[in-house]
Amino acid sequence: MSEVDRYKPYKGAAAGWGALIAVTKNWLGSENAFKNIRAMLKTNQNGGFDCPGCAWGESPENGMVKFCENGAKAVNWEATGRLVNPAFFNKYTVSALAAQSDYWLEYQGRLTHPMRYDATQDRYVETTWDEAFELIASHLKGLDSPNQAEFYTSGRASNEAAYLYQLFVRAYGTNNFPDCSNMCHEASAVGMFESVGVGKGTVVFHDLEQADAIFVIGQNPGTNHPRMLEPLREAVKRGAQVICFNPLKERGLERFQHPQHPLEMLTNGSEPTSSAYFRPALGGDMAAFRGIAKFLLRWEREALANNGEAVFDRAFIAEHTSGLDSYLAEVDATSWNHIVEQSGLSLADIELAARMYRKAKRAIMCWAMGLTQHTHSVPTIQEVINVLLLRGNIGRPGAGLSPVRGHSNVQGDRTMGINELAPTELLDALEARFGFKPPREHGHNTVMAISAMEQGRAKVFIGLGGNFAQATPDTPRTHAALRNCELTVHIATKLNRSHLVTGREALILPCLGRTDIDIQANGPQGITVEDTFSMVHISHGQLKPKSPHLRSEPAIIAGIANATLGQHPIDWLWAIEDYGRIRDLIADTIPGFADFNLKLLNPGGFHLGNDASQRRWNTATGKARFIPSELPEHLVSAGVRKLKVKPDLILQTMRSHDQYNTTLYGLDDRYRGVYGMREVLFANEDDIRRLGYEPGQKVDIVSLWDDGRERRVSGFTLIAYDIPTGQSAAYYPETNPLVPLESYGDRTYTPTSKFIAIRLEPAAASNLIQSVGV
Repeated sequence: MSEVDRYKPYKGAAAGWGALIAVTKNWLGSENAFKNIRAMLKTNQNGGFDCPGCAWGESPENGMVKFCENGAKAVNWEATGRLVNPAFFNKYTVSALAAQSDYWLEYQGRLTHPMRYDATQDRYVETTWDEAFELIASHLKGLDSPNQAEFYTSGRASNEAAYLYQLFVRAYGTNNFPDCSNMCHEASAVGMFESVGVGKGTVVFHDLEQADAIFVIGQNPGTNHPRMLEPLREAVKRGAQVICFNPLKERGLERFQHPQHPLEMLTNGSEPTSSAYFRPALGGDMAAFRGIAKFLLRWEREALANNGEAVFDRAFIAEHTSGLDSYLAEVDATSWNHIVEQSGLSLADIELAARMYRKAKRAIMCWAMGLTQHTHSVPTIQEVINVLLLRGNIGRPGAGLSPVRGHSNVQGDRTMGINELAPTELLDALEARFGFKPPREHGHNTVMAISAMEQGRAKVFIGLGGNFAQATPDTPRTHAALRNCELTVHIATKLNRSHLVTGREALILPCLGRTDIDIQANGPQGITVEDTFSMVHISHGQLKPKSPHLRSEPAIIAGIANATLGQHPIDWLWAIEDYGRIRDLIADTIPGFADFNLKLLNPGGFHLGNDASQRRWNTATGKARFIPSELPEHLVSAGVRKLKVKPDLILQTMRSHDQYNTTLYGLDDRYRGVYGMREVLFANEDDIRRLGYEPGQKVDIVSLWDDGRERRVSGFTLIAYDIPTGQSAAYYPETNPLVPLESYGDRTYTPTSKFIAIRLEPAAASNLIQSVGV
């Protein structure tokens, strides 16, 4: 394909024929096609396995096909017939592998043997599991303090693996738990805990079927949670309002063609997935929702003056909330000029959104990274909650809060105790049950862990899944920090960039995937996950493992723990003989998991629930709290504190459609019309020409952060795109080098990947391509 043909705006609906073609392509390309048919049909089914992709919850209806396009990609990507074995590593040095693209690395297939890095050869060489465990144990035992080790977790790990991991690490003596939650929904947890006393969503799947309005804020379900599109479409069809707040026009939030509806496919029909689409400024959502609150307050006062129908839910507010007067004073003090300027929306748009919300008797607010990756993300989340509280939209059917989680068990990992600042109740329960004193001090989150490794204060890094080197901010600094370690260990299914960024010693430990049959001493085992609706269900792998040398994540953790701690505080090897034993330990120490094994006999699992969904408020006041916060004076000065010059553009990083987190299934982004390339910068054509460039020209992108470091990525093609002026967008992890390690959310340490001030410079070798109109 020539560069001229690499950008062609997509005219179709989300899903539909494009999804079927993509699924077929990935299925045939897995080199394990016939066996993978059975695997795909077992995805998200009772007795089958949980999709290794996103955390979207399951529809209660039965059906033969319960996976989306990206779920099929995830299954076929994991269940590939290609293998990365000792012969592969004998062929390539680490330096040679490091020169390959991220896509090429993961495309090579499944890891098959434990491998140890030999610096003298610059190669990974085969090792045994016992040798690997002893190497890890010797390093951990040799540290001056347990706090010199970092224990990372990705959201793929099961509840059983996560629980064993946190138990081992706390028994070892540290709370250093950098994890993927630190980079996504940390603001949701902080903001929600303060406002309503829980850090999870308060809705279940059925609530989407009863809502009169569903707000989708800073989220792109068509790529990140494709199965969410069906309930959104059904909501619109039954007359509910789906209100989207997103700077980019995302196809999945416009139109959807259901691949499982034959008539719709044959007639090439589609249905809308939204009723209204608002495009705020990056970081402007807080101002937009302050504007909604300001309109509601005006209408409530008019109703009181004229004996009209109340706008606020006065009974709910009186019985269940605190802080209303202080919040309304802040709303009054916020000027309309400030709201309009900062939101990037017109006053008419804000009023329309407010009227749509007022009309709804039951409303749900859904959001994702578009809200959480800013400096002021916590007050933004709390402003969304304030708007819900004004009309009593928490703790009743068809209404509530829904922070839509990313990776399949990222929420479960946190429930199991993967938390650098664990609740006191958990630590007390561990101490009572296991008879040791877990550490109580604040551990390292992701940003803190990178800093500690960079400064030599952390010497061992162990990664339970994920691709830490690429998923994190300030990429060159993160790579240097990892190389500063004495030992790096990665538990993984497939080769990725992190494995090539080694400490002085390094290990790759190959594990079973979600699709693989897991057989332990007492027979085949199932693992559990928790979805975005707090449903906990069991998952059974369906495919024979690719290698007899693979071990499950719980077995690997138990092996490390046994080599390091012996049988303290449990017999680790006994625990993994039957994962029901691990679940009994969970039941003893984690609220909501009593009779864990018994509850799993119910098809579909069980709902953990939470107090806020029952209008019980575990907050400082014992009630749901209206929390007032001033809008930032200026978004740029708030988001880029060291900025001394005016940026050319504000950049947000995002996924392509052929991507899940740092895993690249391909090099296309079908819904945005980009094919065969990833180094692209989406910008408004007026901005491109204002800055002296032409669509199709290649540029370098330079991050503006005044700390004496240059942060630059090179050779990005400018794509003229339907995006608000002043904004731009590009894919991660390619643009993670532009995110300063010190640029993170207030009280969250979440990298501000949705608000990066940049300037553009001509690429050294500019190459023009034909720009096709949007």
